[in-house]
Amino acid sequence: MSNKLRLSLIAASVLMSSSAMSALPQGYPADYQKVVDAATKEGKVVVYSTTDTKAAGPLIQGFEATYPGIKVEYNDMNSTELYNRYISEQAAGGTSGDVVWSSSMDTALKLATDYAQEYKSPEQGQLPKWAVWKDKAYGTTYEPVVFIYNKRLIPAGDVPDSHAALAKLIASQTEKFNKKVTTYDIEKSGLGFMLSVQDFKADPNYFKTLADVAKGGLAVQSSTGTMMERVSSGENLIGFNILGSYAEARAKTDPSLGISYPKDYTLVLSRVSFISQQAQHGNAAKLWLDYVLSEKGQTILANQADIPSIRNDIEGKNDIDGLTKLLGNALKPIPVDETLLEYLQQKKRLDYIKEWRAAAQK
Repeated sequence: MSNKLRLSLIAASVLMSSSAMSALPQGYPADYQKVVDAATKEGKVVVYSTTDTKAAGPLIQGFEATYPGIKVEYNDMNSTELYNRYISEQAAGGTSGDVVWSSSMDTALKLATDYAQEYKSPEQGQLPKWAVWKDKAYGTTYEPVVFIYNKRLIPAGDVPDSHAALAKLIASQTEKFNKKVTTYDIEKSGLGFMLSVQDFKADPNYFKTLADVAKGGLAVQSSTGTMMERVSSGENLIGFNILGSYAEARAKTDPSLGISYPKDYTLVLSRVSFISQQAQHGNAAKLWLDYVLSEKGQTILANQADIPSIRNDIEGKNDIDGLTKLLGNALKPIPVDETLLEYLQQKKRLDYIKEWRAAAQK
């Protein structure tokens, strides 16, 4: 090896080391540098996620700029596909995601119960206690669940501001709303099933409310994007159990899409993330999870990806503090704990779907 080449390699090594060293977040333990160095040697992190690639783009760019020696291999799937793929790969013992990041909180926690490694993030102290499960699974966002409506076709005075108001509006105008009310198909969408169960837990009259909402007939879908598109076009008039983060992002450029935050109760979803026990890039996975939870990462989510932050120290209104000022006690965060698993028991799940279907098809 020539002296010139040797000097070039040394310079590159020093540059990479200084970049990693400068990226070390303030207040992290001193030995965290070892994680950074090991992650840089791994070279990449594989993320399995339900968050749209477009929405996650700024976060990925920010991470790769902070840790230039590590690439993010990002796999965007729906919640059911993610669950089935991850389970299958774990059973086969082959390569899989280093990190899971899912909006389907119940199935994500089920995976975490069986496959997550214990890791106490240095960012844990900045999170609500309900967002951390056994130092294994972490809630990463704070996303209200909303109603959407077509602003051209629903008069302002008719816009519902509670679940009861939604039911009353539709039950009183069944012809107008015939097959024009949209929500998740809870049999095909893990997220839709989880949100429905949380509605049931929050509203003692849930199935009666659902039956009234369904009097015009429901148009069920498996994705938020499809529901927003159909409401915007007027093919559907109103939708419920929609992720507010996606709705707010679309409404910025879509004058037809209106959003209503229910004031009786507003469920708050938090995308659950964990590191796999069998992660092939375990150190890079730790960096990714910590970055997502960090002030820097959360600021990107809140202000560039329009996904509300689970922290309360983010500039702007798109964090816990900002949403609390807007909605107060109506906010009902879904905790990251074992209560999420109750309706994943096969018999209980099937019985629930049967009852939901009976109410939704009246």
